[in-house]
Amino acid sequence: MRAVVFDLDGTLADTSGDLLAAANHCFRDMGFGDLLGPDDAGTALRGGKSMLRLGLSRVEGDATLIDAYYPVLLEAYGAALDTHTRLYPGAMAAVETLKSDGFAVSICTNKPEGLADALLQRLGVRNAFGALIGADTLPTRKPDPKPLFEAARRAGADPKRALLVGDSDTDRKTSAAAGVPSVLVTFGPSGEDMAALQPDALLDDFADLPAIAARLIA
Repeated sequence: MRAVVFDLDGTLADTSGDLLAAANHCFRDMGFGDLLGPDDAGTALRGGKSMLRLGLSRVEGDATLIDAYYPVLLEAYGAALDTHTRLYPGAMAAVETLKSDGFAVSICTNKPEGLADALLQRLGVRNAFGALIGADTLPTRKPDPKPLFEAARRAGADPKRALLVGDSDTDRKTSAAAGVPSVLVTFGPSGEDMAALQPDALLDDFADLPAIAARLIA
C-alpha cells in the first residue's frame, strides 16, 4: 500500500496562534511582557525553543532561560491547544479522498506525541489517520527518516512507497533522507519560501493533493 504522510503544524493545521500564546505566557512570567506577534507565525511552527530564542533575542535575555522555560511553554500550550488553531481548508476532504483512492494516511510531526494526539482529538480528526508519530515516539525525530518510515509502516503501508507533505526545510530534508517524494504547502506562514527548497511538488490547494500523490507514487 502507498502512504501519504503529513506533517501537522503549518501543514494540516495553522497552530501558530496557540503556540505564540504559550510563548508569550513564558515571556510575561519572565517579566518581559509579550515579545511575539502574528508576524512571528513562521517561527512558531518551528517549535517552542525557536520561539523562546527569538523572543529573548529581542530583549537580550539570558539564553539559559530557553531550556528552563521550555517545559513551562509545553504546559501552557497543553492547557489551550485549540483556542485559535484551525485545520486548513480542504485538508480533511483530501485525506478522505486519498483513503478512498487506496492510500494509507498518517502523521509525522516534531510536536510531542501526547500534545499532537490531544490536538487531533480536540479537532475531531484523530481517527482519520492510521498512525501518529511525534517528536518523542522514537529515539530520533525529523529530519531523521526513521519517524517517516514508521508512520507509513504503522499505517499499513510500504515505507518506500510513501511521500511526505510538509511546510519546512526539515520536512524537505526528511523526505530526501528517506528517498521518497516531498510535497510542500504554499499556504502556510512560510509558503513563499517553499519553492526555493525544490520539492517534488508544491501544493497550493489541498484539492490537488490526491492527483499529485497518484503521480508521484506510481
